[in-house]
Amino acid sequence: MRVEVPLRWGDLDAQGHVNNARYIDYVQDARADFLYALKIDDLLHEGFAVVSNQIEYRAPVFFSHEPLGAEVSVAEVSEDSVTLACQLFQEDREVAIARTTLSGFDVRSHSRRALPTAAHDVFRSLVEPAESLREIEWMDMDSGAKVSQMRVRWSDLDAYGHVNNAMIFDYVQEGRITFTAAPLRGVEDSGETDYLWFLARQDVLYHHPIVFRMEPYVVRTGIARMGNSSVTFSSQVDDPTTGTVCATAAAVAVFADAAGKPTPLTDQLREDLGVYTLGVS
Repeated sequence: MRVEVPLRWGDLDAQGHVNNARYIDYVQDARADFLYALKIDDLLHEGFAVVSNQIEYRAPVFFSHEPLGAEVSVAEVSEDSVTLACQLFQEDREVAIARTTLSGFDVRSHSRRALPTAAHDVFRSLVEPAESLREIEWMDMDSGAKVSQMRVRWSDLDAYGHVNNAMIFDYVQEGRITFTAAPLRGVEDSGETDYLWFLARQDVLYHHPIVFRMEPYVVRTGIARMGNSSVTFSSQVDDPTTGTVCATAAAVAVFADAAGKPTPLTDQLREDLGVYTLGVS
């Protein structure tokens, strides 16, 4: 099913194109339109939880008054969850593909539950093959990770009273910014350098709801893998007061020259990154 998703000027980042974390907002908007079109939008009000988001970035998105096109389909259904596939287009150019896995959600107990029978039956009738996403490397956090604090904003909350799933992309991005301030200055804003970085892929798994409070949460960020011209980051959002892991994430960043052409990591970058590599004693 094809739906349209509007852009906002405020979605742009310092490099003049849409920030990587905003793509997942477009996926979320397309999903809501999809549910309304199927007449099962009661899921939006009765409650459903995002179990995971995966997104592969294929081209930059630039501001336009014309909306993005989004092709949404059902890729997989189990007894407890559904995985939706989404392709995003700017004009005729594919800019991203995404997968979102959803389960039912009990708003009162803030816990996951099975999908309602009516919605499950509708999803089951619509399953069709979807392009698979490549596997990326994940690593558990250890002493190699850099820790930064993350304060929840009131505006981060959704209708269920906890942090919206899309905001976790902002949190792990902020963790990467803090991380890159030392060994990789300019990863997210490299306007004054002769190189840049761009995200090729980002996955987030959601483990526990995050609620508003005065005390900050923490984001842990480390390096899972260094390739020839790419770095795979692992991230984790924790509640330091309870030790609860709220979300885990992985992101693949590609090192490129000023023209956007991937280029090998420099020896200096490899040396600077080495102290933050996870799983290295």
